[in-house]
Amino acid sequence: MMVSETMTVRCPVGLHLRPAGIFAREMMKYSSEVVIVFNDKHANAKSLLSIMAACIKCGSEITVECSGDDEQEAIERAKELITEELV
Repeated sequence: MMVSETMTVRCPVGLHLRPAGIFAREMMKYSSEVVIVFNDKHANAKSLLSIMAACIKCGSEITVECSGDDEQEAIERAKELITEELV
């Protein structure tokens, strides 16, 4: 099974170096596969370079998809980061 959640990036610099690094580090704590979908591109949410290559700016709408044993925990943490902590 897979869970997904669409959310708006509120961080003023978007998912640039610092916030992308924090997000990737947090997602590495989960065994599930975590992917960010933006503009028909799929970025590995556990890879800083993959996230930065997606060029996600403030106000962008992204979908985070999680698939694996701890997918529910991973999607909840991703939502917390994007909507509350990385602002």
